[in-house]
Amino acid sequence: MKGYVQVYTGNGKGKTTAALGLALRAAGAGLKVYIAQFVKGMKYNEHDVLARLSDFITLKQYGRNCFIRRVPQEGDILAAQQGLKEVRDVMCSGEYQVIILDEANIATYYNLFSVEDLLDFIRAKPEGVELVITGRMADPRIIDEADLVTEMKEVKHYYQNGVNARDGIEK
Repeated sequence: MKGYVQVYTGNGKGKTTAALGLALRAAGAGLKVYIAQFVKGMKYNEHDVLARLSDFITLKQYGRNCFIRRVPQEGDILAAQQGLKEVRDVMCSGEYQVIILDEANIATYYNLFSVEDLLDFIRAKPEGVELVITGRMADPRIIDEADLVTEMKEVKHYYQNGVNARDGIEK
């Protein structure tokens, strides 16, 4: 099977959720999935259920909490850069058929690693690996390199009316 490069970007909700849905579908088909979460270092509810699917889905975080409300520190940058190198080795190992780089677009936006680093990663992708990259603010060069790009557009969201992230729905 030929693998393609997919990008889920935009300001609307659903990028990570779409990638997780693809991971579940792939696992159901017997494919092995590796999910690398950049920027994120907190525990999310999906982690519990994904741990039950560890024969098919591996999830690893390459972030130290969420720095979005502050300037990235050296530790944030090191975690992301080392993570990208580690995931590249994982991708080239032949063990996984689907690689998801969750929030990699945000990682480039905040200069945790460069767009060129991410492009090199994409170009190193073996033929049979499906690569999914999520996150707002995808660089135009990443969009150009991708085979499929979906932009999530926020039309209306209840957080604008003061609704906080709800357990099991947004977090």
